[in-house]
Amino acid sequence: MKKGMNKTSKNNFITYGMVLVIFAVAQTLSSTGNLSRLLTGLLVPICVYVIAAISLNLVVGYSGELSLGHAGFMCVGAYASAVFSHVASDVIPSVPRLIIAILIGAAVAALLGFLIGIPVLRLRGDYLAIVTLAFGEIIKNLINILYVGVDSKGLHVATSSGALQLEPGGKQIIKGALGISKTATLYKDIKDYFFLIGVILVLVSLFVVQNLVNSRSGRAITATRDNRIAAESIGINVTKNKLLAFTISAAIAGVAGVLYAHNLSMLKVSVFDYNLSITFLVYVILGGIGNLRGSIIATIILYALPELLRGFSTYRMLIYAIIMIVMMLFNWAPAARDFRSRVADKFKKHGKEKEAA
Repeated sequence: MKKGMNKTSKNNFITYGMVLVIFAVAQTLSSTGNLSRLLTGLLVPICVYVIAAISLNLVVGYSGELSLGHAGFMCVGAYASAVFSHVASDVIPSVPRLIIAILIGAAVAALLGFLIGIPVLRLRGDYLAIVTLAFGEIIKNLINILYVGVDSKGLHVATSSGALQLEPGGKQIIKGALGISKTATLYKDIKDYFFLIGVILVLVSLFVVQNLVNSRSGRAITATRDNRIAAESIGINVTKNKLLAFTISAAIAGVAGVLYAHNLSMLKVSVFDYNLSITFLVYVILGGIGNLRGSIIATIILYALPELLRGFSTYRMLIYAIIMIVMMLFNWAPAARDFRSRVADKFKKHGKEKEAA
């Protein structure tokens, strides 16, 4: 038992170390001017997508459910936190305001995930995917008609711009389909630290997911994924554990939405469509379902690759598609998996021989 725990801890620290090494390399290249301005601008969005991929892997990889509404939770976290940042911009300093905004985004997304998960997680397979996709679109369209403003009397909410009545000097925050503007300008004094903040949030997301997976509840979640009937027969509350994973996944997606919203000068709900949910799913599948390190690597490569290949002009997307196919074959082809297993066994054998010597 002790050996297993040591192995688990070692794997967790390897994942943390990998993230820190990537951060150190990117930060060094950026500070020395060896990273283009375009790629420097991608650093924070990469953190956003990595967090979203980690959260989706908890549902798809460890819980075994196919969710296509992840962008909806990200949208809720983004908008809830952005509204708070605008309301509290003149009252709370930047750093504590951002921390509270992150907590609010996570809490609102978690609450929505919990409420949606209660009826949805009774479904399975394709039915669950279709319903989560529908919920994601419903959330997007509801926020699309939302108008929110603030004045001396507090917050005002309406479903049309004409119905929003504000006192002179009041500020309109959400402008329907036009979204929320100037959120990033509220954090101009800490804007240079957003990449560091993003990496910290990636590490926190990894810590939460890895500790959940290795806990008693996490083992119940994976047992349910492997054999639902067997799990129920030994007294595991399947719905409860799946709801726990779904809620935590939604909360982490909300955190990704917070970072996304506060890194942009203009936040529009049209970004959070089903294509974004499919993008997260592609990162999870290509990185390896249930493989957090793989999700991180796949997200970094696939998000940055179109910009890195921009010099190839018309062949850019062709090369991108070929690389996606190669990644898929490397992760899922039987021959490639056997090759990886043989290489891993050789490294383990070499390590044991070195320790014995």
